[in-house]
Amino acid sequence: MSSRPLISIGIPTYNSAATIRNTIESILRQTYTNLEINVVDDMSKDNTLEIVKQIQKECLQSGDGRIKIYENEKNLGMSGNWTKCLSVARGEFVKLICADDMMDEEALEKEVKAMEEHPSVNLVESDTRLVDITGKTTGRFPRYRKSGVVDGKKVARTSIIWNNFFGAPVNNLIRKSVLDKVGYFDPEFVYILDFEMWMRIACEGDIYIIHEMLNSFTVRNDSNTGNLIGKDRKTYVDEHEKLVYKYKDVLKLSEFECRFSIFFRKFRNVAIGIYLKIFSK
Repeated sequence: MSSRPLISIGIPTYNSAATIRNTIESILRQTYTNLEINVVDDMSKDNTLEIVKQIQKECLQSGDGRIKIYENEKNLGMSGNWTKCLSVARGEFVKLICADDMMDEEALEKEVKAMEEHPSVNLVESDTRLVDITGKTTGRFPRYRKSGVVDGKKVARTSIIWNNFFGAPVNNLIRKSVLDKVGYFDPEFVYILDFEMWMRIACEGDIYIIHEMLNSFTVRNDSNTGNLIGKDRKTYVDEHEKLVYKYKDVLKLSEFECRFSIFFRKFRNVAIGIYLKIFSK
């Protein structure tokens, strides 16, 4: 596999003891093996680090040195910790995975294949399985409706008006060269920082859509998304409005489309809040 491109997997952790082993083991099970797994811990107060170090020790004993651990000297917060995960990446392709999400065994194999075959593609995305904290499937989050190579600006335009079709970090494989070009997370966005970065990358070229559920996203009431959409909807809407007007000219959005996007975001937040009450724990 050494002749294949190196993939950097970044796992930002903070008090992730309950889920981190499942996340790492889903990466270790990948059929694509030319990986570095960078765990960046943001001063967890639980035993997250001890668990990661134990997994690293187990891997080293079997000759697998792919796990690297970075311990922050001060708490960087979500944006800072996610950015550090990207900054230490050495691979040609990069993926962020939150410490409670997982990938199916062939996810990276299929995503890398799309990258290799289509040099114009900057993001490869697959559909997502929504699960609760017990692992039970509660829903499905599909990507943009078309399959294969799609103009990134079309996906960005549809996403900002109707729905974030880019989804979570776990279902996006990024070409590192475009990431180096457009930069990492915009500090102006605290909560939808990944959505903003997907928009920026999408405007630089094509996206490849795989309509297979190749990853699992854990839906929890106490997650950042759960707290924000379920309890602090105004903050989310305020950031969404900022995002809309940042890309208004780039995506040639009319004022009506901008206002509709903000209105529809409010409606979706209410719907998602109801979903969280029913299906998350």
